[in-house]
Amino acid sequence: MTVEVQSPITGNVWKIIKKVGEQVKEYETIMIMESMKMEIPVEAPQDGKILEIKVEEGDSVIEEDVVALLE
Repeated sequence: MTVEVQSPITGNVWKIIKKVGEQVKEYETIMIMESMKMEIPVEAPQDGKILEIKVEEGDSVIEEDVVALLE
């Protein structure tokens, strides 16, 4: 089953930590968002494998945009 990972805030993708194919644990940081000079982690909602990263560093996203997919 595919699980969508959503952005918790409106901001910019500052740094992508994980790569497609990597295993992640629940609450593990996948990427870091930046908004108003604050860094906010985007965490895995459950254990799984990263199927797709839908953004690139520097991209702007709004709250609840899908930024990654987990299997």
